[in-house]
Amino acid sequence: MSELIRLSAADLAAKLASGEVSSVEATQAHLDRIAAVDADIHAFLHVSDHALDIAADIDRRRAAGEELGPVAGVPLAIKDVLVTTDMPSTSGSRILENYMSPFDATVVARARAAGLVPLGKTNMDEFAMGSSTEHSAYGATHNPWDLDRIPGGSGGGSAAAVAAFEAPLALGSDTGGSIRQPAHVTGTVGLKPTYGAVSRYGAIALASSLDQVGPVTRTVLDAGLLHDVIGGHDPRDSTSLTDVWPSFADAAREGARGDVLRGLRVGVITELPDSGFQRGVSASFRAALASMEAQGAEIVEISAPHFEFGVAAYYLILPAEASSNLAKFDSVRFGLRVTPPGTPTVESVMAATRDAGFGDEVKRRIILGTYALSAGYYDAYYGSAQKVRTLIQRDFDAAFAQVDVLATPSAPTTAFRLGEKIDDPMQMYLNDVTTIPANLAGVPGISVPSGLAEEDGLPVGIQFLAPARQDALLYRVGAALEALLVDSWGGPLLDRAPVRGGAL
Repeated sequence: MSELIRLSAADLAAKLASGEVSSVEATQAHLDRIAAVDADIHAFLHVSDHALDIAADIDRRRAAGEELGPVAGVPLAIKDVLVTTDMPSTSGSRILENYMSPFDATVVARARAAGLVPLGKTNMDEFAMGSSTEHSAYGATHNPWDLDRIPGGSGGGSAAAVAAFEAPLALGSDTGGSIRQPAHVTGTVGLKPTYGAVSRYGAIALASSLDQVGPVTRTVLDAGLLHDVIGGHDPRDSTSLTDVWPSFADAAREGARGDVLRGLRVGVITELPDSGFQRGVSASFRAALASMEAQGAEIVEISAPHFEFGVAAYYLILPAEASSNLAKFDSVRFGLRVTPPGTPTVESVMAATRDAGFGDEVKRRIILGTYALSAGYYDAYYGSAQKVRTLIQRDFDAAFAQVDVLATPSAPTTAFRLGEKIDDPMQMYLNDVTTIPANLAGVPGISVPSGLAEEDGLPVGIQFLAPARQDALLYRVGAALEALLVDSWGGPLLDRAPVRGGAL
């Protein structure tokens, strides 16, 4: 195995900038890794045919003395929810099989402009509907820590690619935890930015008021480097904030070397009791808090009484918005078309196409969302859910009047076994109990590895939430805790992952 693939993006970028390593060498090392292990992991749906050409162009530009960005030449994996011109964009669905977009998503265009090298498109739950990446139309992704377990969802492909050293950086999207929960179960770092801080233009929409694009990496600094590339105002996204953002990489560096934790007020939500979480998850969470407290942080109990209704509200708002967003897949304009026998009508073709093109989970949520929006039920369901959303936003406002950040486990359990919850939607939905509130309120959240659960030796993450627009604070806090824990572990958490069959 090439040592290049084990480097952080920051360290690899430094070697690229110094000329010690070429982008072609770094890209080839990661392509070799994908070829060696992805048959087992299935993190990628499509591997780029152009990656080495792009890398060679970066090397030529660097040799010619052109001033390049700080991550130029570093390979990148892209969640398949983000459209690309040179690779298929399927959102994990048969209804978009082999679809080629005429434009790049804004975050992809910015990544290309920064000199990042797209390696390929990563697997995901169909249209980002799921917590395990088992709902992909193209087969499940496997967790590199244990191939019999899920890598989280919906962005399990991006998290698995980073955890398996197939890519140093990846792009994900987070509608109710789809960056942070996969990070939790794979021992990686995942951040959901403030709503509107990163463009959604070119992200195939699930729930427009909840979706947010963000980074998946192996370190907090790497997440900051990627966030610096993709963030900022985009006039093509009507929800994009016009704020001028600080450097998130600089915030991470500050957190790693400074006295960030001293005097930091960390809120722990009383309505999320330990009894609802796996023992090893709770133990890791409490140990991480104790480490922070030893460095001068103040742990404060905070009440957020409406958080317990977050899952219920989310699973009315999300399906309602999804039923509207997915209406465009009608067999007429683009994507799959299935013609039934006999004398087909537009309606029969549309019905046959959707039946063949959408998976069970997508159909389930479209039906639920359409029902929630129907005449006579709108106020009782969708309208009530939006009122609960407002109450959750007020809970956040009240909490952040007392503390700087909130802390929770990133998910209730470690990675469960493939197939264990696929037929139990309610149990699957409850995996997002700690992550959903941030999407409902539009605040940023980060998941940082906090250790291994004692029962099964699998990764656990701690989540920090901050007020809207305070993403830099999460980078400082996350990097400070990461530095503490890496010192106690003697190295990155992923260095402790088991080697399986010589391939991983």
